[in-house]
Amino acid sequence: MTHEPDVTESGTGRPGHEPIFNIPNVVLAMLLVMVALQVALESLLPRAAVLEIYLQGAFISERYALSPSGQGGAYFWSPVTYSLLHGGYAHLALNSFWLAAFGSVVARRIGWARFLVFWVLSALASAALFLAFHWGDQNIMVGASGVVSALMGAAARFAFGFGSGFRRDRAHLNPRLSIVQSLKNRMVVGFLVVWFGINFLAFIGFSFGIADAAIAWEAHVGGFLFGFLAFALFDPMRRD
Repeated sequence: MTHEPDVTESGTGRPGHEPIFNIPNVVLAMLLVMVALQVALESLLPRAAVLEIYLQGAFISERYALSPSGQGGAYFWSPVTYSLLHGGYAHLALNSFWLAAFGSVVARRIGWARFLVFWVLSALASAALFLAFHWGDQNIMVGASGVVSALMGAAARFAFGFGSGFRRDRAHLNPRLSIVQSLKNRMVVGFLVVWFGINFLAFIGFSFGIADAAIAWEAHVGGFLFGFLAFALFDPMRRD
């Protein structure tokens, strides 16, 4: 491992301003966008506008079994915009909690620009695996769960270090583990077992009391695998 300067929120190694509530500004911005959208959908907009936003912004599997001609821009942007919409305040609160926890660690590591690219690509990866299991269905998917899962997968590659445990304030400075090293790390393996166990319960029908809608475990798995396997492409800290 070569010596690298401390990676700050800007990803440049230069000292940066302390983020509000110790959350990097890019993560805070995404949280505020999601909260603002949910407040507008729940309290400010007429029902017709709410339905149109979900129709245009949600990921709908059936859309991709049809020709893109005549479908408008939603065919192209909904595989990303769905990650900003939620099915209610409980859904939003759960995703926001885990986004603040794991998104903060990853954002400090890779900087805001890479973080935004990571968000877009992980949303696409999550939607792609969901689509593979629901091709042509009328399923409607919303929520940042797939992106959050990708952030969890990315964090698993560095946040636990070489058996040194997890320190929220220093985790982003740990060396990156290879995939093989990650799978030999007891803390990472334990994290993977718990994470995949929870999603297996979702697969067999548990909803954990979060919402009446089914949990899109396929999107979770797609996101997690993307974050875990592709993190090195975003990591500014080099390996020997």
